Amino acid sequence: MYEKIDEQFASDNYSQICPEVLEKIIQLNQDNAQAYGNDYYTKYAADKLRELFETDCEIFFVFNGTAANSLSLAALCNSYHSIICSEVAHIETDECGAPEFFSNGSKLLLAEGKDGKLRPEDIEHLATNRNDIHYPKPKVVSITQSTELGTIYTIDELKAIKKTANKYNLHIQMDGARFANALIALNAKPADITWKVGVDVLCFSGTKNGMALGEVVIFFNKDLAEDFAYRCKQAGQLASKMKFISAQWIALLENDLWKKNAQHANNMAKYFEKEIANINNITIKFPVESNSVFIQGSEDLLEKLRDNNWIFYNFIGLGGARFVFSWNSSKQRIDKLVQDIKRFI
Repeated sequence: MYEKIDEQFASDNYSQICPEVLEKIIQLNQDNAQAYGNDYYTKYAADKLRELFETDCEIFFVFNGTAANSLSLAALCNSYHSIICSEVAHIETDECGAPEFFSNGSKLLLAEGKDGKLRPEDIEHLATNRNDIHYPKPKVVSITQSTELGTIYTIDELKAIKKTANKYNLHIQMDGARFANALIALNAKPADITWKVGVDVLCFSGTKNGMALGEVVIFFNKDLAEDFAYRCKQAGQLASKMKFISAQWIALLENDLWKKNAQHANNMAKYFEKEIANINNITIKFPVESNSVFIQGSEDLLEKLRDNNWIFYNFIGLGGARFVFSWNSSKQRIDKLVQDIKRFI
């Protein structure tokens, strides 16, 4: 027998494939197609993304976020370069050294920041800390949108980062694992928080927004995409039956399904925040701006939640508990979580 678990909020990776995506896979399964991304559907999905971002750009579909981040960073720098990021960035805490591995040794330079966000002064400090040949030369700024702490860079903040990056000749890579959630929260167009504010390359996640698997790497600075297809192939990221990744993107992009899914996830995070806001001895650790809520409670409370089959992470966000809501999170299950928190306190 397969083990079944109740709905959980440890991660939006726990969610099912949304029905429209699954239906599109089944629909395209009726047709034969060329392999390795040479099919009509992959080209169509890429064109839909160019239309979404309102610009000509280079598009590459890969299996997962680790590959998207690591390969894109490797394309932006050499082994003797360094990458400036937040100390809680996913590329630092949760990629098992993959960015360093695929770049043949580029060093991550960590900024403490605030609420998971890099500030221009953080970038300037790390970019100018040393300039001798014994230290890896800063070459890339990696920003996460929304951040690992659920916070969001505003358009003005992104412009300020670009200004500093230009000053020190730094490329900008955006880890968009929850890009859709940030976009909905900002009520902005995709172009407004990417290439128009100087982002060179975006890693846009579909997995966390209703897909079974699949991310897309989008190079707005097309010169930086030279030979990137070879990187993908060498890293085992060139799908032979690529149409089953691109089919999912077609489903998400049709009728703005990706926005609908992200909006629901954000709404559920806000609902949970409202329901726990006035519970004694519970602190919300960071501003709730996307689909993640971090709470600080006693270790006794967290242990009782675990004992009652609630799954959550507490290594993300420097302690406490993280709850992440997805495209199909239900109010009924959130109410049960809130009820248990109140009961155990």
